[in-house]
Amino acid sequence: MAAKPAKRSRPASGRGDGLTFDPREALTTLRAADPILRRTIDSIGDLNLERELRAATSVYAALAESIVSQQLSGKAAATIYGRVCALFPGGRGGPKPAQILAAPDAALRGAGLSRAKALALRDLAERSLAGEIPTLAVARRLPDETIIERLTAVRGIGRWTAEMFLIFRLGRPDVLPVDDLGVRKGFALAYGLPEHPKPRALAAHGERWAPFRTVASWYLWRRADRG
Repeated sequence: MAAKPAKRSRPASGRGDGLTFDPREALTTLRAADPILRRTIDSIGDLNLERELRAATSVYAALAESIVSQQLSGKAAATIYGRVCALFPGGRGGPKPAQILAAPDAALRGAGLSRAKALALRDLAERSLAGEIPTLAVARRLPDETIIERLTAVRGIGRWTAEMFLIFRLGRPDVLPVDDLGVRKGFALAYGLPEHPKPRALAAHGERWAPFRTVASWYLWRRADRG
């Protein structure tokens, strides 16, 4: 797992719908665009991003799990999410919006949710019932920035969480999470910098990686893992 800001964690592994691009084309493009990144790619080896994709029954379900998981280790997040699901009949696949709205605060807090997370789940549920959260089928057709705009309207969902949805749930090719500490750390290590780049500087450099900034990000995460 890559290094990260305190409030962020990368999704765990689990097969999703698959990548929406050709990995071979992505690697060829990145190697030609950036000699330093090419050395990192060659050092790390095969792109295994597809193995890290996660399936989702719906955008709502994916966001609900993301809200519960914020600021927690993978094991703690899974435990608390399991407790939340166990509150509801048939909740193994995730609580439904109406169930969240009908649940007493005491029940949600008793499952291990903070007040902020309980409020975020209720906001997500309300927006889902109001039709503001796109279905997976619709999300697959929307541009990245449109998805980010719609998801970040939900209480507790920031741009980073939306970007992780794009990468690990939808397999989008051109996402560069410039606020992610792991990506910034990997960049500093790969490019021999004394400190992590500022998000704006990373975004500017990353323009040369388009339209495969997701793949560049994955290799920077792996470079950060190596330290």
